Amino acid sequence: MEASKTDKRSAILTAALEIFAENGFHNSPTSLIAQKAEVGTGTIYRYFESKDDLIEALHQDLEQKIHSVLLNNVPENAPIRERFIRIHANILNFLINNPFEFKFLEQYFNSPFGIEKKREKASGCDSPLALLFCEGIQQQIIKDLPEPVLFALSFGPVIFLVRDHIQGSFNLTEDIMLTTLSASWDAVKR
Repeated sequence: MEASKTDKRSAILTAALEIFAENGFHNSPTSLIAQKAEVGTGTIYRYFESKDDLIEALHQDLEQKIHSVLLNNVPENAPIRERFIRIHANILNFLINNPFEFKFLEQYFNSPFGIEKKREKASGCDSPLALLFCEGIQQQIIKDLPEPVLFALSFGPVIFLVRDHIQGSFNLTEDIMLTTLSASWDAVKR
């Protein structure tokens, strides 16, 4: 019986991801999510208190997925530049290969959900990339800028490239990706 509960929850999250990515949060009624997940609308509320709770649970699941790929093939003792490039390449590749996840996250971080999440998170070395920035600042390899500025300089180009690639207005090749990530490094290095 436990596997069935996990399957239903997973089906709801998968359906919600696709529906939210395509329709936005406001244009995605739980009845549509239930239909896509092949469960009753009431079943959603057995797993999630509200649609907002479903959105937050989906975000939490995606954060865990991203965190698991973030440090793939990133040696701890590699130079900061190499770790920066590899972490960003991992994120970029994950987002390109998972367009629903990208669309959901883009909506999430540009909505009251994401804005509130940013307010809750205090600045500091609490994520792999934030740790890298702190280490780089400490070693005077990375500019001593506030964390939001460093994230904007390094992730802004990634987000735009992924968005344009997914929309079909730009074909992101491996060479362009590496050149862009190198330019992002140039933006944050001393």
